[in-house]
Amino acid sequence: MRRTCIDMIHTLAKKDPRVVFIGSDLSPGLLGDMKAEMPERHYMEGVTEANVIGMAAGMAMDGFMPFVNTIATFITRRCYEQVALDLCLHDLPVRLIGNGGGVVYAPLGPTHLAVEDLAILRALPNMTVTAVADADEMVRLMEATLDWPHPLYIRLGKGGDPIVSSAENGFEIGKAIVMRQATGHNPVLLISCGVMTARALEAAKLLTDKGIEAEVIHVHTIKPLDDALIVEHAGRAQSVFTVEEHSVIGGLGSAVADLLAERLGPGMPVFKKLGLDDCFAKNYGGQDDLLELNGLQPSQIAAAVEQRTLTVRVA
Repeated sequence: MRRTCIDMIHTLAKKDPRVVFIGSDLSPGLLGDMKAEMPERHYMEGVTEANVIGMAAGMAMDGFMPFVNTIATFITRRCYEQVALDLCLHDLPVRLIGNGGGVVYAPLGPTHLAVEDLAILRALPNMTVTAVADADEMVRLMEATLDWPHPLYIRLGKGGDPIVSSAENGFEIGKAIVMRQATGHNPVLLISCGVMTARALEAAKLLTDKGIEAEVIHVHTIKPLDDALIVEHAGRAQSVFTVEEHSVIGGLGSAVADLLAERLGPGMPVFKKLGLDDCFAKNYGGQDDLLELNGLQPSQIAAAVEQRTLTVRVA
């Protein structure tokens, strides 16, 4: 996913003269072919994220479409005020690419874990927040960015994630995708984003084996949220679970909870957020290690759904 995203910048630059790449303290050879072909549209800046955002904003005001890339915690937390005032206030078409969203940088600890990026960015007016499932869907997102007029955040996974998306489902910023359709009445509904969609699909298969029918909706755009599709499917579900590699506060789960409470009110189905605990990581290891510690592997997701489903049935 990461390599695909970066390579797509060069591809887009070949057909759209507005596209510019700005890296912040990344590998000197990153996008070397683009640098050689169009050096005036390739910039590698230092550890100056706030300045890089200002630079991107200035270029956008001059008609360019900058794609800014660095580690997710740096491009969100470290320069939050500049993102808010330089980009969002002026509604500029700058694309922020965050390497290692979620717990990808698990070996480096809390300083590098982007576990609140979706929450803080979706709070900003005019900001679009995305987290695709795999490399194939990343291509479709990158192509769609050329026609999107607003600031946009692209959350990157580690790479090597299984391909679960399909071109047949189409792609449109702001439109969620039904990845698994239930055939019976009152299914459980799993709503996921980013690389957690693959795990949600695996969990849905495990639930089916136990006689619990599950639908899966993939929300590649957390903001703007696809209100209509989510309300439609949640309205006929017995229970709804959001699944995300993000804090349980302020991310996809909070967005869906707000939506369902407002639209369905007393008729809202049983709801639970599955995500990262509200605490700084106390363990190191790999991405899968931290996901397991937070109950976010497929078998754990299925177990949480099954437990809540049985509780509802007994009640």
